[in-house]
Amino acid sequence: MDEHEPHHRRRWRPFSGLRNNFLAGLVVVVPIAITMWMIWTFVGWIDSWVLPFVPGAYHPDELINRFFGDKEWFKWIFGEEEVHVNVRGVGVVLFLLFTVLVGWVTKGLIGRSFLHWAEGLVDRMPVVRSLYNGIKQIAETVFAQTETKFDKACLVEYPRKGIWAIAFVSTNAKGEIDQRIPVDEPVISVFLPTTPNPTSGFLLFVPQHSVIMLDMSVEDAAKLVISAGLVYPNPKDPSQPNGIMGK
Repeated sequence: MDEHEPHHRRRWRPFSGLRNNFLAGLVVVVPIAITMWMIWTFVGWIDSWVLPFVPGAYHPDELINRFFGDKEWFKWIFGEEEVHVNVRGVGVVLFLLFTVLVGWVTKGLIGRSFLHWAEGLVDRMPVVRSLYNGIKQIAETVFAQTETKFDKACLVEYPRKGIWAIAFVSTNAKGEIDQRIPVDEPVISVFLPTTPNPTSGFLLFVPQHSVIMLDMSVEDAAKLVISAGLVYPNPKDPSQPNGIMGK
């Protein structure tokens, strides 16, 4: 044995390249597959909820058989039997059209008057009133194109001084909350989300000097929260390495 020969040789692993390629492929395939599965499942759920309200004569398979069932080319492809198909997305399209129609009607005088009358009836129902008002407030916060949304991400010290957490600025505190907090500066209400589910969290009222505003968007901050700190937004300053925001 040559004394200059190294004592430790690198072990030849014939499947290491195959394994690395497989793992690299998983990084690409798994997010696409899960996203497509979630979209397919969600579309199917909407269809199963909407299509029962559509008369059977207007279902996609009935329309296909009605307009093309007696065509020779159609019989040559599908045979003499009626075609039964499950067209995904029909319920979603109908739901979108119905929702747009409802939104258009409620913007008019008659629609607003009818909605006000219906909400007056709901206000007389003890249990239904609480459920409806709570869901309505959430829907207005999430979907309404007004200022009632999170438009800034920030840092606040939580759960104790010296530990920082990402939060979303809601509004300035108003009314009794603002009057009762003993500080001589504006008080900001912020929502501090939990990880990995940002839909739950804590409502905090913080003095303005204790809030550090961030340049990153609300979407980037939400990604950071959901990923438990693994997905950082792209840096605006190219000198910052690895996508980590510097101070």
